[in-house]
Amino acid sequence: MNSRQEKILAAVIEEYTQTAIPVGSSMLVEKYGLEVSSATIRNDMVELEEEGFLYQPHISAGRIPTDKGYRYFVEEIMGDKELSKKEQQSLQREFLKLKAQNTRLTRTTAKLMSHLSGNLAISGLIGKDEFSDFGMKELMSQPEFQEIDEMCRLAEALDYVDETFDKLVAELHEGETKIYIGKENPINEISNCSMIVSPYETESGEKGILALIGPKRMKYAKNKSIIEYVKKMLGGAMAVIIFINMV
Repeated sequence: MNSRQEKILAAVIEEYTQTAIPVGSSMLVEKYGLEVSSATIRNDMVELEEEGFLYQPHISAGRIPTDKGYRYFVEEIMGDKELSKKEQQSLQREFLKLKAQNTRLTRTTAKLMSHLSGNLAISGLIGKDEFSDFGMKELMSQPEFQEIDEMCRLAEALDYVDETFDKLVAELHEGETKIYIGKENPINEISNCSMIVSPYETESGEKGILALIGPKRMKYAKNKSIIEYVKKMLGGAMAVIIFINMV
C-alpha cells in the first residue's frame, strides 16, 4: 500500500467511524484535502477493495473498511494516543468521587470507561470472580445493533464473559493491551464487534482484566489510551476493563 492509499484508508475509517455511512470518493475530496482528483481516489479505492482493505456493500454505495482494513490501520497507521489533560483530570475526579461512595471497584471502572468511550465496558477481578459491565444501552443504540438477533447474541455472550476472560488472562502477556477486530474476537457471539482488552495484577497478586467492546468503527487509539490510563490510575490493580465497539 502506498502512502496515498494509506491516507485514503485512514480517511475512510475516520469518516465511517463518525457517520456509519459508506464513504464515497467525492466526500474524501471535499472533506479531507487529499489534493488529487476524485477519479484518482476512486481508482485507489477500487484497488484497496481488490486487495481486501475496503468493501462496497452495494454497487451504487461508497465503501466501508473490512476487518483487514482496520487491522492494517491499527498496526501501520494509527500510532499511540494519550488522553488529553482534561480527560485525565475528569477520570481522576470521577474515580475519586465514586470511590468515596464505596462503589465496587469493578463497577466504578466499568462506569468510567463506558462514559468516556461511549462503548460497553467490562471490568473484572478474576480471583474474586467479580465482573461488572456498563454501557449496554449506548452499545445497543448503535446502528449495527438494531437487529434483535444481534442484541440477543451479545446479551448471551455477556452471561459467560467470566469464562472467556479466564482464558484471555492466560493467553495475554503481563500488561499487554490487545485489540481484537471482528472475526478475530475470542467471543464468537460478538464477531461483528471489536474488543480492546488488557489484564493486570494488583499489588496483592489479584488478577483482573479491563476491556472495551463496541462496533468495529470504534475509536481504537482513544479506547486503547483509556485502558492504559485506567491501569495507571488503579496503580497496577489486576482488574480487567473491556470496551466493545462495533462497526
